[in-house]
Amino acid sequence: MKFIEARKLIHEYIRRDEEGNVESILTALDEVDLDVKQGEFVAILGHNGSGKSTLAKHLNVLLRPGGGTLWVDGKDAEDADNLWAIRQNAGMVFQNPDNQIIASVVEEDVAFGPENIGVPTDEIWKRVEKSLKSVGMIQYREHSPNKLSGGQKQRVAIAGVMAMEPKCIILDEPTAMLDPNGRREVLEAVEQLNKEKDVTIILITHYMEEVIYADRVYVMDNGKVVMQGTPRGIFSQVDTLKDYRLDVPQITLLAYELRKEGLQIPEGILTRQELVEAICRLY
Repeated sequence: MKFIEARKLIHEYIRRDEEGNVESILTALDEVDLDVKQGEFVAILGHNGSGKSTLAKHLNVLLRPGGGTLWVDGKDAEDADNLWAIRQNAGMVFQNPDNQIIASVVEEDVAFGPENIGVPTDEIWKRVEKSLKSVGMIQYREHSPNKLSGGQKQRVAIAGVMAMEPKCIILDEPTAMLDPNGRREVLEAVEQLNKEKDVTIILITHYMEEVIYADRVYVMDNGKVVMQGTPRGIFSQVDTLKDYRLDVPQITLLAYELRKEGLQIPEGILTRQELVEAICRLY
């Protein structure tokens, strides 16, 4: 079952002068097609200005289509009557967790979302406990968010979205402001939600290592989807990715350079273990 279906999706940013005349038009999404099944882990890559964050805001209906069609959880995103239902089932996690955390105690912050949508009090606290356990933060429930690390804050932000029990979580560069340990904490929490809770994950990122466990990858450039496939299929195309000003995981790049030097190593190596095994097979 498709959770998200976009066809020829268009979004334009129009800049006007003081008199209201159009000065310039930037096409941020240029006839984008996107299909995401319920329970999938989909990653969207692209350099700054490629349109990936604009696409993320459409999936949560923070922006409305300027053209084309977008259906989320079987609902037409163009219909204003569907906005609230879509936002309940497609939760959003932003780049900076400080922009999402508003309470002075972790458990109160996680409770804010379900309280706003009218969940009964007893059910709210059940959801708070369940969500904090899901992201490994239950022991911090009575802590102040201000005393948490960046990775811990982002996990609290994810728990806050989870407490609303969405079918899908859209993460817009959630690790951009984190150190390597924080990035690992957040990615582990996201992968666990996907595998154990069947939550659909859409990860917007420019860190290549974060997408190697995704089911599918979309690559964007100048508002268009220019590549799509499995992580192995995408990262096998090192030169094409470089043309789009994107890197590949360091292990993949090392394997690529070894191939160029004549070693018979498979294309699309994604992990250190795969590279070790490939080299061992040579000898």
